[in-house]
Amino acid sequence: MKAVILAGGKGTRLRPYTHVLPKPLMPLGEDDPMPIIEVVLRQLVRFGFLDVTIITGYLSELMESFCGDGRKFGARISYRREVTPLGTAGGLTLLNRPTEPVLVINGDILTTLDYGAMHAFHRDRGAAATIASYPREVKIDFGVLQFGDDPHVLTGYQEKPEYSFQVSMGVYILDPLAWDFLKAGEAVTMPELLEAMRTTGKAVHCYRQKCYWLDIGRHDDYATANEIFDNRRAAFLGQTDKSNLKIGRDQ
Repeated sequence: MKAVILAGGKGTRLRPYTHVLPKPLMPLGEDDPMPIIEVVLRQLVRFGFLDVTIITGYLSELMESFCGDGRKFGARISYRREVTPLGTAGGLTLLNRPTEPVLVINGDILTTLDYGAMHAFHRDRGAAATIASYPREVKIDFGVLQFGDDPHVLTGYQEKPEYSFQVSMGVYILDPLAWDFLKAGEAVTMPELLEAMRTTGKAVHCYRQKCYWLDIGRHDDYATANEIFDNRRAAFLGQTDKSNLKIGRDQ
């Protein structure tokens, strides 16, 4: 099975670290640290995704030097470089149109999601695209005022409410027809691509699985990722040492 890792961003929210390293090469764990992208690659191989393309942009040479041809991970790795930023979906035009469903994953997430089960779900549902979905609670730290037609008349007042959303995990499976919605050299985001597919009648499904997930986008996320990876290394890497399987924030 084929996978594409999106690893071309500059990771500006993680500066100054990302002045010298692309975000996917940031190490996780205090003892025996492992770059984020190595965790992703080892997971992909474990679930049968052996043909991997990495789309790079920022500090491409470092990424290619570390990952090489993929043999040390048990994969075959090829690279495509963005000359100019093309968004989270536009870089897919650097690949030839595939002949089978492709897993596309952001190169800066930490998750225990079973990619193989998601791929099987996609095929079973006959979807054109599948998005991995995760529940996220958002707390508003203020009193929220509600109004009707008259913006000066209060109709409701909630003190520090919490809202629940299903958010994208940054993991997708795309059928080859997704490439029909892309144009070479045109920047486009993944939400724009999926909305274009959905509004033209293509089946876009969501896959939900009880797992851990964290987008490593900010400094506090990175600190959390280091702690969780140290405590649950076996869960992320598929090892059998049960002593490492500590309870995390599974959803």
